[in-house]
Amino acid sequence: MKKINKSNACDFQYPSSKSSIKRRKTRQIKIGDVLIGGGAPIVVQSMTKTDTKDIKLTVAQIKRLEKIGCELVRIAVLDEEAAEAFGEIKKQAAIPVVADIHFDYRLALAALEKGADALRINPGNIGSKEKVKEVVRAARDRAVPIRIGVNSGSLEKSLLQKYGEACPEAMVESALRHVKILEDMDFPHIKISLKASDVTRTVEAYKLLSDKVDYPFHAGITEAGSLVPGTVKSSVGLALLLNLGLVDTLRVSLTAPPEEEVRVGYLILSSLGIRLRGLNIISCPVCGRCEVDFIEIVSEIEKRLSSVKSTFDVAIMGCMVNGPGEAKEADIGLACGRGKGVLFKKGKVYRSLKEREIIPEFVKEVKKLARI
Repeated sequence: MKKINKSNACDFQYPSSKSSIKRRKTRQIKIGDVLIGGGAPIVVQSMTKTDTKDIKLTVAQIKRLEKIGCELVRIAVLDEEAAEAFGEIKKQAAIPVVADIHFDYRLALAALEKGADALRINPGNIGSKEKVKEVVRAARDRAVPIRIGVNSGSLEKSLLQKYGEACPEAMVESALRHVKILEDMDFPHIKISLKASDVTRTVEAYKLLSDKVDYPFHAGITEAGSLVPGTVKSSVGLALLLNLGLVDTLRVSLTAPPEEEVRVGYLILSSLGIRLRGLNIISCPVCGRCEVDFIEIVSEIEKRLSSVKSTFDVAIMGCMVNGPGEAKEADIGLACGRGKGVLFKKGKVYRSLKEREIIPEFVKEVKKLARI
């Protein structure tokens, strides 16, 4: 058997928290006080899932999103009543608010009057060229950016006839058509998204467009699915796009509460060392050696610590085989045994906990370490 050279046994260099990914160079836009592109940090955003006309419910959802780190929020403006509500919602939001408009240019004008920080439109579907010009002029006067949002599910009929399907080339041609409308009016505050419900088309579309324009990209896999399949699909797609340097802001589109979209977005960025926000929770997959209700313990601890912004390592382990080792390596850790848990801090045993104490006492100690 070959001897291990102990001096080289740990030569492997663990990834640092700083990513080496090289991002595409873009011009920069500003939405409210949030910078997009041009080397600014990648921004995590979401969209409200309430009836916009219900001001109280919508504002409450935005406040929850703000608490967990959402940096931009988009709101659907479907009709005049929603446009009126938009103004009151905007007043109560602490983060920039984007108005999502389709088909009616008057709603875009109303949202701008109510203080929208940005518009999400397709210039080709909100009316005649003169109506589009009216919206663009109003946005330009206020220096309000416009996001051109191309989705594979709503491509122009002419492009579907030309290409036979919603392929990446068709999506890119759609985006360039819309960009030209704005460029012809000397409107520079543009952001672009090219979304399909599958990873391959989405990634290829962004790659095709990336060397044709220098506008910042908003990225995501649209209609990705419910929490687990949507998270997997979004993680794969966004990881590929992030690695190519093609993301300036992102949304994880899930059939789930919008708070989950933000949480997953930061987890994706953290896993690549791009942006660290929140605890790095290490937990075991559970096996027959576990003698506590471990899945419930981890779930409840994660829930109670979801708003912590600190970025240290927290290990929650289900048994005494690998548990103590992982717990010692973390900044704070827990190794569970039969009806109890052992709490570790900075590599040393700190105290023993009865099963009923595990969740509240561990959460308390983590928050103490986070100084909250």
